Amino acid sequence: MKIITIPKVLREKLGEDGVDALIELLNASNEKLKIDLIELQTEKYERRLTEEISKLRVEFNEKISKTYANIIKWMFIFWVGQISVMTLIFFTFLKFIR
Repeated sequence: MKIITIPKVLREKLGEDGVDALIELLNASNEKLKIDLIELQTEKYERRLTEEISKLRVEFNEKISKTYANIIKWMFIFWVGQISVMTLIFFTFLKFIR
């Protein structure tokens, strides 16, 4: 944002060179403030994004581990059932052979 007018009283006290220097100083300060504000908001956004990504990773890992545990449980149930059925068939077969 450029400064367009300087009050007449201030212009008379500072002179044209002083007013020009003041305008340059204020404009430079304003630009520095804009840059600092953009950097601050960028850092804040990056920090927030990092936090959200880490939360998603934790949730994802929890869901994967629960799914993995559930799969292992059902595999165990399946194999115990298979072994039971195979054992029953084996003993029934041995009974008929004798």
